[in-house]
Amino acid sequence: MDLRYAPHPDDAKGYDTAALRRHFLMENLFQANEIHLTYSTVDRVVVGGVLPTTDSVALTAPKEIGSPTFLARREMGVFNVGAPGRVVVDGTTHEMGKRDALYIGKESVDVRFESVDPTDPAKFYLMSTPAHARFETRLIRQDQAKTMAVGDGATSNKRVIYQYILPGVCETSQLVMGLTQLEPGSMWNTMPAHSHGRRCEVYFYFDLAENARIFHLMGEPTETRHIVVKSDELVISPSWSIHSGVGTSNYAFIWGMGGDNVDYTDMDWIPMETLR
Repeated sequence: MDLRYAPHPDDAKGYDTAALRRHFLMENLFQANEIHLTYSTVDRVVVGGVLPTTDSVALTAPKEIGSPTFLARREMGVFNVGAPGRVVVDGTTHEMGKRDALYIGKESVDVRFESVDPTDPAKFYLMSTPAHARFETRLIRQDQAKTMAVGDGATSNKRVIYQYILPGVCETSQLVMGLTQLEPGSMWNTMPAHSHGRRCEVYFYFDLAENARIFHLMGEPTETRHIVVKSDELVISPSWSIHSGVGTSNYAFIWGMGGDNVDYTDMDWIPMETLR
């Protein structure tokens, strides 16, 4: 379990490239038969990855969680971005193909991650937030997600948004998650940019070619910064930060939010003339 503290925007203005990456970027999420987690004081989110190969990998509660079990006071979203796998929650097995999601409710105790074929493992991306109420664990396949086709090829941002974990699809306490796929020829996401002062947002990028990169934009609207990201890496954007990006080719990412509400449309759009 890595620990990251929430920087004040006045401090972040002075960060060089190394400091930006140290505070906001998470790398090396997938290690064989391990759970690699990062605990952020930004809205108390926990993010990470699991790569089960030969073993069934159990979710335990590190000291930073402060509870006897990881989900005693938390909920979790799980996305499989690898080969077929399964997640076993309190004895119930959930078979997960690529781009399937699983919402795991508060007070779940025994959670285990497994691959169907150890030589071609599943890759589970995790995000967890505190929860004030319990909702039922639920598997959401990609064809069950709410879809939105947005953008335009003329502005290089034609994409499909898949909403998996949010009201109307899967009820939660505060966690909201989904997946965005940019179409070939489109590289821009969310421009004009936005922020939302009532919650953070985490971007996990995946399915990029080895030499492809994303220029993830963040920072205050008048003090923008960028982080260069490769596949299977993520960036945590605090509530004061914009979150947008452009890639060297089209790409996919999983977005997740935690904070005051579960309203997907709660965004503060930034006029283009404001950006610096």
